[in-house]
Amino acid sequence: MPKKELTIVEIAKMAGVSTSTVSRVLNKQDHVNPAKRQKVQEILDRSGFQPSATARAMVSKRTNTFGVVVSDINNPYFTTLVSQIEAAAKDAGYSLLLFNTQTAGGLQQSTITTVEIEAFHRLEEKKVDGVLILGGEIDRADPDADYLDALHQLAQHLPVVIVAQPLKDSGFNFVARYQKLAATTITQHLLACGYHDIAFIGGEPGITITNERLAGYREIMETYRTFREDRVFLSDYYAQSGFDSMTELINQNDLPKAVVAINDQVALGAIRALNDHGLNCPKDIAIASCDAFPNSTFFTPRITTIDHHNTRLAQIAVAKLLNAISPKRYPLGDLSIEPPSLLIRESSGLKGTKS
Repeated sequence: MPKKELTIVEIAKMAGVSTSTVSRVLNKQDHVNPAKRQKVQEILDRSGFQPSATARAMVSKRTNTFGVVVSDINNPYFTTLVSQIEAAAKDAGYSLLLFNTQTAGGLQQSTITTVEIEAFHRLEEKKVDGVLILGGEIDRADPDADYLDALHQLAQHLPVVIVAQPLKDSGFNFVARYQKLAATTITQHLLACGYHDIAFIGGEPGITITNERLAGYREIMETYRTFREDRVFLSDYYAQSGFDSMTELINQNDLPKAVVAINDQVALGAIRALNDHGLNCPKDIAIASCDAFPNSTFFTPRITTIDHHNTRLAQIAVAKLLNAISPKRYPLGDLSIEPPSLLIRESSGLKGTKS
């Protein structure tokens, strides 16, 4: 006959303490007499007692779970960021409840709003301790009003941290990257290599990331060379987007000498289009990216890109959320993130040909 598991009430009787003392020991809370804590812990260790997550949540009013809303888990940026957030959360004793809204990539505006608002409602039902939002409607330069209303309501009930560029006067807690600086850095690198005719490809119109990176590219071109509207091809953030944009460039029979891609996936698609047309990167056209994705060093050619230090970004996001949940237990330390780093590889060429 299997051994009967002890209850909290039975453990309290055996230790000669109250059930609330046992609960405080189980939840590693302070204000417990050391002798009583030791006695309870000895009984817990002997019995192998493991409280259920539900029971612990009922006592502590916490589930030790973060809700994560991500717009497309298939996007390498989000896949890696979620993994890094999970590692940082695990160190603090938290697990993740993931909501992949799949709102990236061409859904109608009304659908995006409905799907993400529904995710907010479900997170409240799941009693998570806090919420991290990665991408989606919040990335738009002009987010939907109903979405913002729902996000404000969520933030009234739960701590919320958003990994995105700050939305002016919104009152939300953001963790941002150096989007414009990434584009200025990569464009300056191509100019320094000797490429003067440089195009920009990828990025969905109306998205803050696109706007800031395009602004960085434009600023450098206007300062040192010439900015041309016909050298900008906005589409999306995926390999297909890079393939389509580069194909359009090739069909114009007026190839630039170099291209700034909004991220490594777009760069990869652009390189594929060049290969399909008998062209070579970087011999015929150099390509460099504003955003390093995993494994881009294994592409052929290896992609010159920008490292945004996303591991640090994930750590800061988790630190902010923990602080919002319990400021005394999780005081904020250093929240600085270093500026993006240029990773020079094969796709931009050792030196360029002047045009």
